[in-house]
Amino acid sequence: MSYSSYQFSLPLLALLPLVSAHGYVAQVSIDGKDYYGNLPNANPVPSIVRQINDVSPVKGASNPYLNCGQDAQLASLVANANPSSQLQFWWKGGDGSNWPHNIGPIMTYMAQCVGTTCDQYNSTNAEWFKIEETGLQPGNLTWYQQNIMIGFPSNVTLPPTLAPGQYLIRHEIIALHLANEMGGAEFYPSCTQVNIQGDQSDVAPTTDEVTFPGGYNDDDPGIYDPTVFDTPVQYTFPGPPVVSFAAPASNTSSPTSSNPSSTTGTPAPSSTASGSGGGAQCQVSMAQAAFALHARQPRSVSRVMRRWWKSLTSSS
Repeated sequence: MSYSSYQFSLPLLALLPLVSAHGYVAQVSIDGKDYYGNLPNANPVPSIVRQINDVSPVKGASNPYLNCGQDAQLASLVANANPSSQLQFWWKGGDGSNWPHNIGPIMTYMAQCVGTTCDQYNSTNAEWFKIEETGLQPGNLTWYQQNIMIGFPSNVTLPPTLAPGQYLIRHEIIALHLANEMGGAEFYPSCTQVNIQGDQSDVAPTTDEVTFPGGYNDDDPGIYDPTVFDTPVQYTFPGPPVVSFAAPASNTSSPTSSNPSSTTGTPAPSSTASGSGGGAQCQVSMAQAAFALHARQPRSVSRVMRRWWKSLTSSS
């Protein structure tokens, strides 16, 4: 098939199916010890990951579910961790497949569970500080989120001098494939409960802390981004700066330290995950289609785009 035929086929993208399977954190590893998250909307088993009830994205910067995810419930376990512990977050699609998105940043926040243990802590008014943010790979054409899409974990190092105590870790993906329109950004926050050991003393200054909702606005650069498909990508992270005592920056979703995983061992659900939350489903836009054809390899946009590309090439 010629390039002109591909170009002619672009209007057909409007007929592509909705992306019905978004995702959640299915597994967390702390210094090599694995903990499994619960499938959204399933009967829960003991876990350190707060269970959400819907795999759909949180929409809108004022949404109360921006805190820990869709109707997130307290988890029953708290895992021990240490200064500089190495964490891996394994994201999966709601249907058990790989994470379906690849455009947008990955950020990690922490908040101390004040006055109680994290398995009892209501995080509505938690004060969050940012410990890492990861965006584009060298060259500013491909996001590190792409590595999650092909099956690698997101790697996070805890601050080496963080004061001990019980903390929530809020690990978040923001999918930006619809962010060229106001309100189009898709938020996927997930909260994990940990107990930091040791005798360190660093705490975040109040000027670096935010609440969720409250930490973002819908018109923030990096959330509403009309130029998100322009290349090379110029991106501004939303939210507060990374705290000064955070671990040195690294490629948190780099495939260098882990192999793709099928996330085996996840507890079998007693019900299926829902993908209908508030009708928040995403459709491939014409801008994304043009970005796929002209700026990147077709395989690097989304599962939907890859299927569409395969159907086109097989008919040539």
